[in-house]
Amino acid sequence: MPESSPETHVIDFRAAEQLLEARDPRGAIRLLDSVITAHPENTAARLLRARAFFLAAQLRPAELEFQIVLEREPDNAFAHFALGRTLERAGRAEEARRHFRLAAALEPRPDFIEAARFALGTGNNDSAPGPQPPDGDPE
Repeated sequence: MPESSPETHVIDFRAAEQLLEARDPRGAIRLLDSVITAHPENTAARLLRARAFFLAAQLRPAELEFQIVLEREPDNAFAHFALGRTLERAGRAEEARRHFRLAAALEPRPDFIEAARFALGTGNNDSAPGPQPPDGDPE
């Protein structure tokens, strides 16, 4: 097996992005595990792995990764929104509500505002799409 280097980690990160786009979250998780082991401070890799966990229906690991991102970047609106979706999917609507509201307050995107509004209602939002990063998401 070839030596790991910063270059191979960048390649693995980019490949994981492609796998996630191709709806292979488990493949993305496998690639990101080595990136995060080598660079545990890499918030972009953790955010991508959190999204992959969510899409793989691994809600507890997704929640933990989103929380790590938010510990480092408490003003990350997308991470709040995605954590809200994760908690909502896990049947924890009350906890999700807080994160939807924070996401909408930090960045008034239509999907964040809609989630915050819906969280105020009494329905179940099972048909809501998974978290999608904003266009031009910084890495």
